[in-house]
Amino acid sequence: MDIEKIAELIRSMKIRGAGEIARTAAQALRDLAISYNGNDVEQFRSLIQKGKETLLSTRPTAVSLWNAVHAVVKNMKNFDSVDELKSLIVKNADNFITKSKEAVRIIGEIGARRINSGDCILTHCNSKAALSVIKTAYAQGKKVEVIATESRPWRQGLLTVRELAEHQIPTTLIIDSAVRWAMKKVDLVIVGADTVASNGAVINKIGTSQIALIAEEARVPFVVCAETYKFSPRTLLGELVEIEERDAGEIVNRDEIPENVKVLNPVFDATPPEYIDSIVTEIGLISPYAAYEIIVRELGEEFMFEKGGECNGIF
Repeated sequence: MDIEKIAELIRSMKIRGAGEIARTAAQALRDLAISYNGNDVEQFRSLIQKGKETLLSTRPTAVSLWNAVHAVVKNMKNFDSVDELKSLIVKNADNFITKSKEAVRIIGEIGARRINSGDCILTHCNSKAALSVIKTAYAQGKKVEVIATESRPWRQGLLTVRELAEHQIPTTLIIDSAVRWAMKKVDLVIVGADTVASNGAVINKIGTSQIALIAEEARVPFVVCAETYKFSPRTLLGELVEIEERDAGEIVNRDEIPENVKVLNPVFDATPPEYIDSIVTEIGLISPYAAYEIIVRELGEEFMFEKGGECNGIF
């Protein structure tokens, strides 16, 4: 599929979820590289650069997209032929996609150890990593029940309850504003992440920070599930995570309200590290305050900044 069409599918949220967006972007660059039939190295580099910029313009908040794209184009400067560059991009993309899928499975195994039989778990939005934890615990024979938020305005919670129902996991759907009412029944909150900053703050679906605050008040552990490619190396350089705002039409039709009423539609919010019990990654369960060390450790020697402060990516 044409990379512009893929970008539009991501932008319009027909392809959504931080992990799915990342894997789709990696595959798109892989396909773009393979589709090139010429021998002009500079033309090929220009094609990939344009594809990279097109994908990065779609969703500004999710660092998974940024890391995926940079992981795929990593080390291009070390090669001087089209064939070598094609092979590199294919290898990088395949490696990223494989590792990202495996990360979800490992997170499920690690996170399931935090769940006790009989627990009631609250989750928000539609996180594959968080669902992996819940499904793994249930497959181990632990009796669990889940409360899932509707997650307006896109109602990703419906995707969550359908997936849980397919696995015969007892599930209740609630509206977002009912979280404080429901928290008295909850033993553990498990959510995903779109971005983890170097200070341990977690950027996730709007409403996550309110759930964390309610959980803190109720003394309910709040656990985040995040693959390491969702940790943001750019925040080490002092960059703030841009919070995406989408069209007001996703919330309300303009003819339903007076013209002089403003509508705000932020997609994400930031949860401070002090409200987070732990972050489950594919390399283990960590404190949110260990985010800095995780970013540097996982990047290792690949944590090499290009001109303009760009990083080559996590994998």
